[in-house]
Amino acid sequence: MTKVVGIVGWKDVGKTFFVTEIINLLVKKGYKVGTIKHAHHDFDIDKPGTDSFKHRQSGASEVIISSSKRWAKIIENNNKTEKKLNELLREFIDVDLVIVEGFKNENHPKIEIIGQNSKIVNNEIKNVVAIVADRKTKSNIPLFMRNDVESLTEFIINKFL
Repeated sequence: MTKVVGIVGWKDVGKTFFVTEIINLLVKKGYKVGTIKHAHHDFDIDKPGTDSFKHRQSGASEVIISSSKRWAKIIENNNKTEKKLNELLREFIDVDLVIVEGFKNENHPKIEIIGQNSKIVNNEIKNVVAIVADRKTKSNIPLFMRNDVESLTEFIINKFL
């Protein structure tokens, strides 16, 4: 089973910053990391004018782009129901941990990032296992300061890896 931890929080609290810092530290320690980023909007991973973009625009429902460096598969949902997190996790083949940014309503373990003006809402989000904040606050789960990504990463290693 794929090991997974989520990074959640309100808009603009620094979720992507923490995801990238944690990835950096884990990779330096020899771990293979996969990520899933939830988007609340339409997005493209290939740019207008590229051949793969032209394939999709022409009506291809699945497009694979491949080179010696990387490959990607684009599947058009055509406004069908969005895939659940557990379905997406099955797509990973060779990783030690998947870090999920978003998907706060799913049931995987989550670390909540609290912004300066945000209230702690871990009682509203299921399965929060730690909090990152910029000030000390009462919490019945581990609390990490925003400037201590190293300790947060060690927590992830100890709890999930």
